Amino acid sequence: LEIVRKDPGQRGFQVQPKRWAVERTFSWLTAHRRLARDYETSPAHSESMIRWAMIGVMVRRLTRGRPAQRPGPRPLCLLS
Repeated sequence: LEIVRKDPGQRGFQVQPKRWAVERTFSWLTAHRRLARDYETSPAHSESMIRWAMIGVMVRRLTRGRPAQRPGPRPLCLLS
């Protein structure tokens, strides 16, 4: 475990890569309805739900067969 702190002279926002990876993973997990709230009372059960969610994320990536792409802006459809 390594704690990532911001530079002493830093002003404003600056992306910190390791923290970004953790926050991105949390966002993937909260996409699963069961993990969006603290429904689980047992830490072991909560851990198993996190494992199931991450297995789902990995399976979707493996079956996709191509790199992930962000959707671009939609073209404007003007009806005349």
